[in-house]
Amino acid sequence: MGMAVITNDPDHRHWTAAEWRELPDDRNRYEIIDGELFVTPAPALGHQDIVGRLYILIYNYLNVHNAGKVFFSPADVEFSDDTVVQPDLFVAPLVDGRAPRSWTELGRLLLAIEILSPSTARLDRTIKRKRYQRAGIPEYWIVDGNARVVERWRPDDERPEIISDKLEWQSDAPFPALVIDLPTLFANESET
Repeated sequence: MGMAVITNDPDHRHWTAAEWRELPDDRNRYEIIDGELFVTPAPALGHQDIVGRLYILIYNYLNVHNAGKVFFSPADVEFSDDTVVQPDLFVAPLVDGRAPRSWTELGRLLLAIEILSPSTARLDRTIKRKRYQRAGIPEYWIVDGNARVVERWRPDDERPEIISDKLEWQSDAPFPALVIDLPTLFANESET
């Protein structure tokens, strides 16, 4: 992903979701976290490659077990009036046994995933991580394609679990875990 920029707009010391909705559609990713606006340009090819690979793995797992729905960015996840984020990938539970039909039906998330790039490392590892933990998301993954590892965070973690071989994840449903072979995931991918 390109350079993450924190917007310092003196007229908007604390952004709201309503103000955020009025921003232009200019191919940038706009997120607000606790009232602070973040702008990130379109992602690099390697970033999108990892997103696609993970999406397929998670989609297939959830589809077989009917255990939730995976989405990818751009998709607006609104936690509060001053926090709207766009995780690269995220999993939402089913609603009455079916996939959510609107963004307002999402409710809670089961998993949030960000694909790391050098310019988004601070945002993903500190600001977003803390917000996802505060929201009680059971797992937050920071996928580092360059280091070929996944940092797994849970709500009460002070340090991540660093995984380089086999990543296991289970939705809140009683099904076998999804097992992702990380060397295979990272094989032949472009630079993030």
